[in-house]
Amino acid sequence: FKKSEKEMLATVHSHILSMSLIFFLTGILLATTRLNYNLKLFLMIEPFFSVVFTFGGIYFLWKGLAWMKYIVMVSGTLMTLSFSNTVLIILNQLLRKAH
Repeated sequence: FKKSEKEMLATVHSHILSMSLIFFLTGILLATTRLNYNLKLFLMIEPFFSVVFTFGGIYFLWKGLAWMKYIVMVSGTLMTLSFSNTVLIILNQLLRKAH
């Protein structure tokens, strides 16, 4: 069943806000790590662009733009990879300092 536009906008809006907060908090933690500045900057900024492209793409896909599926796939993959790498880097440096 296709969602109404109001339901779709509410879903996209809530996901963008909640995921942006998650990425903001992990970005703050990443800022405290010892890591190459450019890599750190990329891992802190990229998820915010991916969130917009992923959920904006989902909305436009819902509107009927079928080619947006490629944008959603690429941005979703980048978002997942950058988040996973950020968490692994934070955990690695946290556990390394504990020993």
